[in-house]
Amino acid sequence: MDKNYYNPEDLKKFRNITEYQPELGKKFFDYYDEVFKDGALSAKEKSLIALAVSHVLQCPYCIDAYSEDSLQKGATEEQMMEAVHVAGAIRGGSSLVHGVQMMNKVKGLSM
Repeated sequence: MDKNYYNPEDLKKFRNITEYQPELGKKFFDYYDEVFKDGALSAKEKSLIALAVSHVLQCPYCIDAYSEDSLQKGATEEQMMEAVHVAGAIRGGSSLVHGVQMMNKVKGLSM
């Protein structure tokens, strides 16, 4: 049996985080549940956003959860992969745009 730091079974225990701090846990889940309801964005769109963010954060629990959730909410594999590509483009772009900061610093040191 392969051992991983992340145990997929732990995802099922997510709501147990209220055990050591019930009041804050309840507040978090009230907020969390409200966020993912249909609103200006559909629940499906929110799930695709969560899937993309999961990849940027590199959270295997979230990737598992929102891959399943996106499918359950009617997203296609193509939509899901496009969301992952959007995440990758933003992640790459956010690294590259900081190159401007480096360029400004180098130009300042070169003067």
